[in-house]
Amino acid sequence: MINKQIYALCDFELLQNHTLSFEQYLKKISQYNIVYIQYRDKINSIKQQKINLLLLKSLTDIPIIINDNLELLEYANGLHLGQDDISKIKNQILKNKTDKLFFELLRKKYPNKIFGISTHNELEILEANKLDIDYIGLGAYRDTSTKKDISGILGDKISYLAKISKHPVGAIGGVKVDDDIEHITYNVVGSGLLV
Repeated sequence: MINKQIYALCDFELLQNHTLSFEQYLKKISQYNIVYIQYRDKINSIKQQKINLLLLKSLTDIPIIINDNLELLEYANGLHLGQDDISKIKNQILKNKTDKLFFELLRKKYPNKIFGISTHNELEILEANKLDIDYIGLGAYRDTSTKKDISGILGDKISYLAKISKHPVGAIGGVKVDDDIEHITYNVVGSGLLV
């Protein structure tokens, strides 16, 4: 049994490519210490994503975090937003208000939900330190074949950056289950859980 805390990425398209059902996926990852499962779905309609999300939730007690989709938050345990998604959603709702106010309003409306954001550099971490969130994702740690829009690889610099976060940190981007990175709380792993 591996004791490292794992934040599992459950990408619907990746499951399809590996011909895995949610049940098979959960069985495959059961050997790991999974603390969160982030459900990503870039191919299905909102209606189908809701059905998939509710099915996944019914099959496990592990908290399910929805990726980028505020519309589905009420059906999940939490929400993870990338930097672009924060701006897009915030501007739809608050018209040029601060990220801090945005997350304060989210927390007020959904007091028991888990909130996390992606960060990539010191400035974004320092901004995240002001927010009422539960964790940050930090990366990319390594180059990865599953994500094409990576702006910069952090490598060993990730430990220094993680240390300045007041929130627990999940290492993202090319992270392996057995990576042991100083100041990192969670290894965020997607396709690496399916091998």
